[in-house]
Amino acid sequence: MKKTVIGSVIMITGAVIDLSLIIEASLYLPKMTEWSGSRLWFAIFGSRDFGDVAQSLSVGVPFIIGFILFVTGLIILAKEYFSADKR
Repeated sequence: MKKTVIGSVIMITGAVIDLSLIIEASLYLPKMTEWSGSRLWFAIFGSRDFGDVAQSLSVGVPFIIGFILFVTGLIILAKEYFSADKR
């Protein structure tokens, strides 16, 4: 039971971080004038190709941390759900 709560909290925290960054990037999209590839991913991660004139949020590191938290929580929940030690 304790691992289920811990896994759920970690997974929800990662989901909230990633979703908030995606929402913020989607609100920032109309202000962008130059990008390469997908506008949403460029707004989140940015690029060094354009130098200092590129307009991006550059929040790739928090996005990756949120993704790692989400996957870690999901793994904890899966291990707890499929564990052989059922009491």
